[in-house]
Amino acid sequence: MTGAQSLVRSLEKAGVEVVFGIPGGAILPAYDPLLDSESVRHILVRHEQGAGHAAQGYASATGRVGVCMATSGPGATNLVTPIADAYMDSVPIVAITGQVASSAIGTDAFQEADIRGITMPITKHNYLVTDADQIPQAIAEAFHIAGTGRPGPVLVDISKDALQAMTHFAWPERVDLPGYRPVTRPHGKQVREAARLIAEASRPVLYVGGGVVRAGASPELRELVDQTNIPVVTTLMARGALPDSHPAHLGMPGMHGTVAAVTALQRSDLIISLGARFDDRVTGQLSTFAPQAKIVHADIDPAEIGKNRAADVPIVGDAREVIRDLLVALAADRSEGRVGDYTGWWKEVDAWRQTYPLGYTEPDDGSLAPQHVISRIGAISGPDTIFTAGVGQHQMWAAQFISYERPGTWLNSGGLGTMGYAVPAAMGAKVGKPDRTVWAIDGDGCFQMTNQELATCAINDIPIKVAVINNSSLGMVRQWQTLFYGSRYSNTDLHTGAATRIPDFVKLADAYGCAGLRCDRPEDVDATIEQAMAINDRPVVVDFVVHRDAMVWPMVPSGVSNDQIQFARGMSPVWDRED
Repeated sequence: MTGAQSLVRSLEKAGVEVVFGIPGGAILPAYDPLLDSESVRHILVRHEQGAGHAAQGYASATGRVGVCMATSGPGATNLVTPIADAYMDSVPIVAITGQVASSAIGTDAFQEADIRGITMPITKHNYLVTDADQIPQAIAEAFHIAGTGRPGPVLVDISKDALQAMTHFAWPERVDLPGYRPVTRPHGKQVREAARLIAEASRPVLYVGGGVVRAGASPELRELVDQTNIPVVTTLMARGALPDSHPAHLGMPGMHGTVAAVTALQRSDLIISLGARFDDRVTGQLSTFAPQAKIVHADIDPAEIGKNRAADVPIVGDAREVIRDLLVALAADRSEGRVGDYTGWWKEVDAWRQTYPLGYTEPDDGSLAPQHVISRIGAISGPDTIFTAGVGQHQMWAAQFISYERPGTWLNSGGLGTMGYAVPAAMGAKVGKPDRTVWAIDGDGCFQMTNQELATCAINDIPIKVAVINNSSLGMVRQWQTLFYGSRYSNTDLHTGAATRIPDFVKLADAYGCAGLRCDRPEDVDATIEQAMAINDRPVVVDFVVHRDAMVWPMVPSGVSNDQIQFARGMSPVWDRED
């Protein structure tokens, strides 16, 4: 068979169900045998960035490795953003790109780009394959690397002559990579030391990151919380890891986290970090973060431990394995009478939670509060719904005002902060979970970056629902301009509001073969959402025209201590300064 046929056979052997991509000259040999595959579905997207984000959405919703495909040169470089996004958020995807013929590599041939060199810093590993015989081995290794250890993206770049050459297909019986041995089981001594610190602590906090979701460790996390009664915060990437309804859950920490979550971390004497990386958006000014806390840091990636905050107890291992072993160690301590007493701590934490709950002020001009819109979408669509979000104010409101009760129901661009993520990620999630309702909560700025994938959804019967939170602005940038730049709104007006409507999102939806709805009155919100929920034969776009100057609160301004958290503009909590 040809190398191209070997590639398709390799994808079938790897268990691939769907590939998101666009053909072009260098990858074209692969598209011919792809037409004959009975098990691999190809979805033709409208932009390679959409293919990459769709692969991410598919992977995050299903737990399987997502796959995208593009041609050489600009096709490959258009995948750079989703590859970087997947790298930052530990999403397992394999990106397959065509490359110019091996004899032309390095000659600046037409549509040549060194995509392997370009993506070296943003992939777990990548390959340039110029020998057709090596295609199965490279594909097998790529899927193994992407889906094991700390998940992430792997790129396989294949020259056109390798795809056209004749070869004998041989799928490797096993993948043996001597230099790649991810540690999944934690060291017992470290786990026992963590259990000792937990029993001795007076003000512990469980700081839960996206690694818990990636590891499928939510049941174990809940058991840990139920047994210890330690307050829990879940990062932006870990929303849903513990149900929001759980009494020990304080919400999201960080720049736009709840007052209780941010303050609990600041005042803690022990932070048990599980699959989190002490990101700057969580820590604020790093030198002032949780100054009295000892740190237990568990992560599958040893490079993360001690990178930003020194760990008193480092634990390398898979989050599920770590929590399981920690449960055993805590049970042993309990049997010998070593149990932490957090009664006084809970009194403090509950006081913060009751005094400074999440909330918002309704606009006094009768316009829509975006927080109300998003909370009603969450309430009406139910806990099994999968939500994706772009980046900005709408993302933060969706993280704050939707109650997440299950893991894998909240997909967003956390580390890279990629505008345009929501629509293609929702598409990928819906392909992976066709029986689930999928809402993309998007901003009017983000939506205009990748809304061409509505065509892909309409043609391929992928009925996602899109809520455009339309404040006619680059909202988060406008908020910063209001707070820090004297309300000088330089280049943030998008002209998508009622005055101009460029574009008119309802007409745009109709042009793409979708249902287009608009809501600009509070009394119509529920009826509009229910109307969108009732349409399942095509994608739905709802233009929610919201108050332009609604802001995301609480907020810790960039680069300052978390102690300076504000729950409204110019309003900070009043603490007992003797604490």
